[in-house]
Amino acid sequence: MMDKKQIELIAPCGLFCGICASYLAYSRNIPKKKNQVSHCLGCRPRNKQCAYLKKNCSSLLEGKVLFCYQCEQYPCERLLHLDQRYRLNYKHSPIDNLEEIKSEGTAAFLANIQNRYKCGKCGGTISLHNQVCYDCQQSVL
Repeated sequence: MMDKKQIELIAPCGLFCGICASYLAYSRNIPKKKNQVSHCLGCRPRNKQCAYLKKNCSSLLEGKVLFCYQCEQYPCERLLHLDQRYRLNYKHSPIDNLEEIKSEGTAAFLANIQNRYKCGKCGGTISLHNQVCYDCQQSVL
């Protein structure tokens, strides 16, 4: 059975908060440092519903969709822009994630992404944003 908390860490835009540097710092109680380490509970747990998209998306604001792929405007310009930024900066695609969720389901998506970002040294979680394992502090760069 899939952990409900893990499913709640999948943002509407397809990003998995469980591999975000800010979520990993928060969940591992790593102290905040101004302009270096920030904390975040995840998009859904803090009810931001993907803050980058929500403020401009009536479907998300009104709770009409759970994931962006369920929207009539999918993929919208803001999601395309976010996808382009993540592809360029992190070699990661929220749209590819959404397509995987749509075709394979959340359980398969979570298993795949957690395996992809699993530290080879300790089995912990590697951050999408800085390629550091937040369990053993090993950098994979």
